[in-house]
Amino acid sequence: MDLYTPILILGLIAALFAVGSVGIALVIGPRRYNRAKLEAYECGIEPTEALEQAGQRFPIKYYLAAMSFIMFDIEIVFLYPWAVTFDNLGLFGLLAVGLFIFNVSVAYAYEWRRGGLEWD
Repeated sequence: MDLYTPILILGLIAALFAVGSVGIALVIGPRRYNRAKLEAYECGIEPTEALEQAGQRFPIKYYLAAMSFIMFDIEIVFLYPWAVTFDNLGLFGLLAVGLFIFNVSVAYAYEWRRGGLEWD
């Protein structure tokens, strides 16, 4: 337990800082509401009448592109350290990365099936 005490203290300090920052902003922050601030903001896309009447804002292609970015970004973040320490991990490391690549492949197959890799 003594080995984890500094990590727990750092985590507690980080959580207190995050909660404290949001709390202070709510207490002392300005409250000037107007129509523009209360409107939905969607990455610079101006909402149109057709999209608002249809009940949707973004096409599914946007979410599929975002999912592919997250999927491949996370894959690289986990595979790079594994590649650096490949010799020291042994069979357990090989099985763990095999399971990880299988999970990523399932997400990739889902996106492919939904048409997320077809750019019109």
